[in-house]
Amino acid sequence: MLKSTLLKSVSTAALLLASLSAFAAPFTLAPLPYAANALEPVIDAKTMEIHHGRHHLAYVNNLNAQIENFPKLAELSLERMMQQMSSFNAAVRNNGGGHYNHQLFWQLMAPVGQGGTPSVALTAAIERDFGSLDAMKTAFNQAAASRFGSGWAWVIVNKDGKLQITSTANQDNPLMDVVEERGTPILALDVWEHAYYLAYQNRRGDYSQAWWQLVNWNKVNKLFEQASTK
Repeated sequence: MLKSTLLKSVSTAALLLASLSAFAAPFTLAPLPYAANALEPVIDAKTMEIHHGRHHLAYVNNLNAQIENFPKLAELSLERMMQQMSSFNAAVRNNGGGHYNHQLFWQLMAPVGQGGTPSVALTAAIERDFGSLDAMKTAFNQAAASRFGSGWAWVIVNKDGKLQITSTANQDNPLMDVVEERGTPILALDVWEHAYYLAYQNRRGDYSQAWWQLVNWNKVNKLFEQASTK
């Protein structure tokens, strides 16, 4: 009798777990790859906590809420979703873009002094397409400063295999099939006010210039290598 009851309990638990798994949200918020205070003094801990734990989380939750309208979303990687964005509505565009952009953004940063340096191959591409790393930084900062309202600045590998600087509004990104300048992102800066306002107020230029201290060139090098071999 006891054995039968135990078996029944185990079976019920297994069914419950299977049921929960079936309805598990396919998109999740990964932990930051460093402590919230690890990017100080460039980005303060409070900004990171709010940015990751509230803003990014909201994009993830809102994207999962769209699966009822678009079941196909559950089968797509974020990259594929971006490339098929014209098939979806504004809510998927905003929240899917927000999830992809932020997930990449966290990985593209490292504590000051721990991000490495551009690889030989990336340095050669930077010098070919911009003249120098300093020239690329200047052009990138200009793109960040001139983006009206909220958005992102990017370095991409374009369809010709060259590095290009661009910017997008809101949560759009260069992978989306609905943007004008498309390519594979290898570097990204969030210029929404919530990304910097606590420490920099309206000084977006100061934020973008200081941010270079955080660039995780080790990650950028890998993304460049992957994009160059496609």
